[in-house]
This record gives sequence, C-alpha cells and structure tokens, in this order.
Amino acid sequence: MSETIGYIMITVGVLFDVLGCVGLVRLPDVYNRLQAATKCVTLGTCLILFGVAVMGFGSGQNAMAVKSLICAAFVLITSPTGAHALARGSHKAGVPLWQGSVIDQYQEYEETKS
Repeated sequence: MSETIGYIMITVGVLFDVLGCVGLVRLPDVYNRLQAATKCVTLGTCLILFGVAVMGFGSGQNAMAVKSLICAAFVLITSPTGAHALARGSHKAGVPLWQGSVIDQYQEYEETKS
C-alpha cells in the first residue's frame, strides 16, 4: 500500500515539476518566472522526496527515507529564499516588470519607507 502511495506522490511531483518548467519558458518576465519556478518546482520536488520517504519507510529502508525528508526540508528553506533574493536583486538592478503588470507593490513600499 505504501508503495502505491509513494508512486502516486512521485507522479504528482513530476507533473508539478513539468508545469514549473513550462512556466519558466512561457511566462513573460523574470518575476513571473521566479514564481513559477519557486512554487511549482518546490512543491513538485518535495512531493517526489516525500514519495520516496513513504516508500522507504514502507520497505524498511529508514535511512533513505530520513535522508529524503532532510533533503525536502532543505529544498523548502532554500528555494523560496533564493527566489526572494533573485527577485529583490532584479528589482534593485532595474529589471522592468512585464508591460501587462498592474501594480508594483515593492516600489510603493520602498517609496513610503523613505
């Protein structure tokens, strides 16, 4: 039973990773691409790792399962942090938003802070 749940989680994770990759290619600017990469790929990678953990605990390979959970925690911490740093650096460097963007809340925040 745990093997089936693990395979389902891995399959859903791969689908999220594929959608994140499509978002990287199809979305118009750096900020939208970062959002696609961060949300879809983080969720997809964590689902893959959780699926491996479920399969590992189910088959008695506890060391592999624990390692996959540690990797998932690492991905959950580093991926959003890296995307935030890239987005903030891009904004401070003057990378323009997509022309269809409605509002720039970070710019408004910087103006009110000063």
